Amino acid sequence: MLKTGLIHTSTVTVSKENLAVTMGSGDMEVFATPALVALMENAAMCCVALELPEGSSTVGGMIQTSHLKPSALGAQIEATAVLIHIEGRKLTFKVEAKENGELIGEGTHLRFIVDKAKFLSKL
Repeated sequence: MLKTGLIHTSTVTVSKENLAVTMGSGDMEVFATPALVALMENAAMCCVALELPEGSSTVGGMIQTSHLKPSALGAQIEATAVLIHIEGRKLTFKVEAKENGELIGEGTHLRFIVDKAKFLSKL
């Protein structure tokens, strides 16, 4: 059942593929902000995935984040999403990312519940 308080944590290891220099978001070998955002979105998506009606999914609508601290190659990053508000199809999550328990990013993320077939028919 979809309800506030649902929580999920997704993890990733910083690798060459998600470095700022590789992703083109910067010129240093640190965890890329776009990779941080993707991890936060993944945590939010997974947070509610098992509670949605069959044939439904969620899509990201907005994310507002701060990337507070760099992370090096090999670091383990955890992003946690907590469902804090439900308004019809609009879901609001508090998201945060940590490395070794230290906060490295935080923000708010909106996702919308969609019918997969109807959504894809708009392509």
